[in-house]
Amino acid sequence: MWRRVQEKAAGLVYTIKYICKEGIKYSDYILARIGGMENMAVFLYILSYNIIPICLLILLGFLLGKRFRLDVFTLSKLNFYLFTPAFLFVNLYNTSFHWDLLQVVFCGFSLILVNALLGEVIGRYRNYERSFTNAFKNSIMFSNVGNIGLALATLIFSGEPFLVDGKTPYLDTAVAAQIMVLIMQNICVNTWGFFNAGQARLSGRQAVLQMLRMPPIYALPLVVLCRAGNFAVEQTFLWPALSYLRDGMVPLILITLGVQLSQSVFHFASGDVYLAVAIRLVGGPLLAMAGIALWGLSGVAAQIMLIANAVPTAVNTALIAVECRNCPEFAAQTVMVSTLLSVLTLTFFIFLARLIYPVA
Repeated sequence: MWRRVQEKAAGLVYTIKYICKEGIKYSDYILARIGGMENMAVFLYILSYNIIPICLLILLGFLLGKRFRLDVFTLSKLNFYLFTPAFLFVNLYNTSFHWDLLQVVFCGFSLILVNALLGEVIGRYRNYERSFTNAFKNSIMFSNVGNIGLALATLIFSGEPFLVDGKTPYLDTAVAAQIMVLIMQNICVNTWGFFNAGQARLSGRQAVLQMLRMPPIYALPLVVLCRAGNFAVEQTFLWPALSYLRDGMVPLILITLGVQLSQSVFHFASGDVYLAVAIRLVGGPLLAMAGIALWGLSGVAAQIMLIANAVPTAVNTALIAVECRNCPEFAAQTVMVSTLLSVLTLTFFIFLARLIYPVA
C-alpha cells in the first residue's frame, strides 16, 4: 500500500512539473503575442496609482467612521454645496473646448441614455421598487472617469506604442477627449443622477425642484457668463479659494464613501450588486463598442470612449444616494466592488481598444 502511495505521489509530481513546464511555455507565447510586459505595466499602474490610493482613502474614512461615528449627511452637504461646485467651475473654466470632439460627447451621452433604458428594463423584469431601480440606474449610467479615466489616458498615450521619435503626438487629443467625457459625465451625474435619486421618494416636480436647489448644476451657466463678460476670475481673490476646494473634492468624496461603508450592512451575496458591477465593467465597454461604430469614432477618440466606459461606477453616485436617502448601502457597495474588480477588467479592455482601434 505504501508503495502504491509513493508511485501515485511520484506520478502527481511528474504531472505537476509537466503542466508547469508547458504552462510557462505557452504563457510566454501568449504574453509575447499580446505584449505581456507592457500590459503588466498597465495592470501594475492601475493597481498602484489608482486602485490602492482610492481604497486607502476609503479605508481611512471607514476607520474614522467606526471610531467617531461621523455624520455622513454633513460630509455629503460639504461635498455638494462647496467642493463639487468648485471642482466643476474650475475645470470648466480652464478647459478649452475642442468642437471637433463633439462626436465624443454625443456618443458618451447616448451611452448614458442606453444604460438608463437598460436599468429601467432590468428593474421591471426583476420587480425592483422604484427607489431601487433608480439607484441601480445611477450605478450603471455613470463611470469614474475623473479619478481613474484621465490618469489612464495620460499613462497610455505617453508610452509605447504611441511614442513617435520620443514624442507623444496623440496625448493632447487623448486628454482633450477624456476631459470632454469627464465634463459631460459630471454635468449629467449632478443633474440627471440627482433627479433619479430624488424621484425615488418625491414626485417628478419635487425631484426637479430638489435638483435645482443643488449648486453644482449652476457651474456651467456661471462659466458661460464669465467668459461672455470677459470676467477674468483667475485674477481675483476668488480663484485661490476655488482651486483649494477643487483639489479637496476627490479626497472628501472617498473619505465620505468610507464613512458610509462603515455604517452599512454588507451583503456579500447580493446578486443585485454583482449584476450592476457586471453591467458597468463588462456591459459598459461592449455597449461603447456599438456606440463607437454608430457615431463613426476611430483611433484615439474610439480608444478613449471604450476606456471611459470600462472604468468603475462613479463615486458621486454613492454620495447622491446618501444625500437623497435612496438605497445608500447598495450604492456604496457597488462603487467599492466595481473599483476593486476593475483592476482586472480594465487591463483587458485597454488592450482590446488598442487592438481594434489602431491610431495609425
